[in-house]
Amino acid sequence: MDQRIQERPRSDARASLRGPVALLLGRVVLVAAASVLVWAALAAVGAATTFPPVPMLGALAMLPVNIVCLLWVRRLVHAEGRRLRDLIGFSAARLGRDFLWGLLWVAVLFVPFVLAIMGVMALRHGDAMFDAFETVFFDPASVLQLAPAVTAVLALVAVLTFAPLNAPAEELVYRGYGQQGLARRMPVPVAIVVSAVLFGLQHVFYAPTTDAVLVYVVAFFAWGVGAGIIAYRQGRLLPIIIAHFLVNLFTSAPALVFAFGPASMGAS
Repeated sequence: MDQRIQERPRSDARASLRGPVALLLGRVVLVAAASVLVWAALAAVGAATTFPPVPMLGALAMLPVNIVCLLWVRRLVHAEGRRLRDLIGFSAARLGRDFLWGLLWVAVLFVPFVLAIMGVMALRHGDAMFDAFETVFFDPASVLQLAPAVTAVLALVAVLTFAPLNAPAEELVYRGYGQQGLARRMPVPVAIVVSAVLFGLQHVFYAPTTDAVLVYVVAFFAWGVGAGIIAYRQGRLLPIIIAHFLVNLFTSAPALVFAFGPASMGAS
């Protein structure tokens, strides 16, 4: 009897870790699989492209990934007798304050994010780091030549679906259920770092060139640590979701400028 009582906590620990670990690793695997499938589909139709795919197509590839992750988190949370609303910490009464918090966290998190980018670029390229920005973060060979109408439709779908789904999906996975689940069985700083490591590794599949991979991993790891600390200290996710949404919106919106800009109209 005593042995069974002693074994039960270890079984509970495994059960409690299984959900968050599977979710964190599963998100990375899904992102990788989506990137590979898009790249393979382009290669199959003879479209010359690099791996990972161009950002616009990468954003489109995240649509099914984000839907799966949101449904996955919802199932895990409901199994514990909770709601996503509780995990997010939504309150209409403090929505305005949460938006202001989100703006603040964008500014705060960009400091370690930019410092990480500059640090890795300096270590890799030294005095030529600023010249290297042109080749590290843009590969001319990755540009797809599509009909203007096709580009416009793809850009519109990417912008309308990426930021609204990606921000809550990633925060619920990494800073929400994943980090909180890990923190039940390990020190909070370790849980934050583990979640941030996987968040950084996920962004391997967003890097525009091979040279940008290390920059992306380190920079998004730094962002993940900061976001993890903020989410833990505030005890809810909505402010950091708002910050994430604003960043995703700012980075995906330029696709519409290129799609509907004067150059596009002239080409049509």
